[in-house]
Amino acid sequence: MPITSAFGYHTRALEVVEGLNLSGKRALVTGGAAGIGAETTRALAAAGAEVIVAVRNPAQGESFLLSLDESLRTLVTVTHLDLADLASARGLGEAVSSDGRPLHILINNAGIMATPFGHTANGFESQFGTNHLGHFVLTAAILPALRRAEGARVVVLSSSAHRRSDVDILDPNFLNRPYDKWVSYGQSKTANALFAVELTKRYGGDGIFANAVMPGGIMTGLQKHMPLEEQRAAGFTDENGEPNPMFKSTEQGASTSVWAAVGHELDGIGGRYLENCQEAGPMDLAMPFMGVMPYALDSERAAAVWALSVQLIGENS
Repeated sequence: MPITSAFGYHTRALEVVEGLNLSGKRALVTGGAAGIGAETTRALAAAGAEVIVAVRNPAQGESFLLSLDESLRTLVTVTHLDLADLASARGLGEAVSSDGRPLHILINNAGIMATPFGHTANGFESQFGTNHLGHFVLTAAILPALRRAEGARVVVLSSSAHRRSDVDILDPNFLNRPYDKWVSYGQSKTANALFAVELTKRYGGDGIFANAVMPGGIMTGLQKHMPLEEQRAAGFTDENGEPNPMFKSTEQGASTSVWAAVGHELDGIGGRYLENCQEAGPMDLAMPFMGVMPYALDSERAAAVWALSVQLIGENS
């Protein structure tokens, strides 16, 4: 049976942690100072967790820190992370692991969307390299700290856009095919979902369980590469620039990430695709913004993408 909870579409992140005591728990949230990442951080800290916020822009991180209530500010630290640079991702993971403490929650939240064609510092196509490979390296380096938790949760942000593309094993970096920014984004979000499947398969025995999350439609900085005309054409906004009324607030958008990190319904469970604080059903093309495509949960596909990732990193790090 699909996993369900008492929460739903309109639930806010703070409602998910209401009554929970996460004192003594440590979490890391990539991109945790803006958009739904900021609300994820706020909710975890409100429940007493110590939260490491990993951001590309330290000034933005410090500004977010100052916006928090003083009681929360003492629980949050800001550190630098550039997911487009494998050395940065590996360095942060090793730093967190080296202090001997457990990491109970890792939320791979940061990402980019619909960017012009470009490359990361290591030569990967930008969206695949940042959204997937950067988090792949970070998670691998942080595994010792996750093992120490003896029951760690890894939350991987995916998207309904995964329906636009499976992972092209032969050409993930668009070397021999025309670049399409939405195909690229979809490929990276499928890779995120498959990463949760294979991570659970490999490390569930160590008490590490990963699930993918579709947060919903939310207006954040993620749309910065979409001109206003494109946002209107996609149904993100109306002619006056007002957001689609079906979109969530950032507080609502963070709720499924937080539920995936702390919900008791997911104890010992991984490799699932979650939305609206429930396990998603199969995607119906008549309702393209809900559900999950079969290839995003396929175990053989997940193993193949993992192997590809190891190969790419070995060739370019």
